[in-house]
Amino acid sequence: MQTTPALDRLGTESAFSVLARAAELQSQGKDIINLGIGQPDFPTPENIVEAGVRALRDGHHGYTPAKGILPLREAVAADILARRGVTVSPERILIMPGGKPTMFFALSIFGQAGAEIVYPDPGFPIYRSMIGYSGAVPVPVSPREEDGFGYRAADILAAITPRTRLLILNSPNNPTGGVMTRAETDALVAGLESWPEVAILSDEIYSRMLYDNRGHVSLLEYPSLADRLIVLDGWSKTYAMTGWRLGYSIWPQTLVDAAERLCVNSHSCVNAATQIAGIEALAGPQDAVEAMMAAFARRRRVIVDLLNDVPGVRCPEPGGAFYVFPNIEGTGMNGRDLQARLLEEASVATIAGASFGETAEGNIRFSYANSEEKIREAIARMRGLLE
Repeated sequence: MQTTPALDRLGTESAFSVLARAAELQSQGKDIINLGIGQPDFPTPENIVEAGVRALRDGHHGYTPAKGILPLREAVAADILARRGVTVSPERILIMPGGKPTMFFALSIFGQAGAEIVYPDPGFPIYRSMIGYSGAVPVPVSPREEDGFGYRAADILAAITPRTRLLILNSPNNPTGGVMTRAETDALVAGLESWPEVAILSDEIYSRMLYDNRGHVSLLEYPSLADRLIVLDGWSKTYAMTGWRLGYSIWPQTLVDAAERLCVNSHSCVNAATQIAGIEALAGPQDAVEAMMAAFARRRRVIVDLLNDVPGVRCPEPGGAFYVFPNIEGTGMNGRDLQARLLEEASVATIAGASFGETAEGNIRFSYANSEEKIREAIARMRGLLE
């Protein structure tokens, strides 16, 4: 059979490969500590679960509109107004089965041979994978460790050319936990005025996961971007709903129809019960979110201190998300070698920095979405391996 050459340009997400190998080792009796997968270790809050169960019992079993049910889109709009002070029409909001479809759609719309797409490197691997699949030219922009992996506007603007069709931003960032400051965001938006044809995909899935009283700077707050801004957000991280597959995106009015048609042609719609649970998540009590973030804040402090005490390791403190991205070059190993040895010899699952971009061979990502006890044990095993 002859397949499309585009398939050869399609990458993958290494976290799932590591998760599969970790599960295989667990089945052999190994005590695996998983600091690899980007998934909260908390259960979905009970009120959300009950809303989903009740929806099923009440008979919500059928198809829903491709854009998502109106009550959920209205709940998203209300949440954006409450948290961002920005009014967004529910007609511009599309409910998605997770975050990746929004990336897939945006890159399907703007990616083509000859086009350039600027993206974070290191960054979520699906950005680079889908840029290649679309036929566009990937143009990486890298943050600086000395800035806590926060991006500088000047670096991003320098990567834009007349061939640039889309700019992808992600703050807080996966895998670094870096956060772009308001001053740098202001400078970026001002600079983008010189590039009115460049669309922006702002991945804000970690927008509720910030530390040290940082406030999230959403690109929705900048009216000058409204006619070319796509925002990606959702429930997976904030509400520990990764397996529910529920996300949303906000589109410029001129792209809503195209995005809706892509929904119809790909997944048809998001299941009804999950959407009703999503309403409860946004409109219901937020105590569980606050408790989860307090736990992440404690774990962040622990893992940063422990890693910086390991010889050959240098670990900046992340401003958001639930990842640290230490430099491990001083150990004499690159990220892929250390990832393999940690898993096979120390039973600790992590993700090599090179899985997130070509500039991160000397880094490794740890997720601190695990208990403090497990984090301490994992870093002790790492120290033992290196010694």
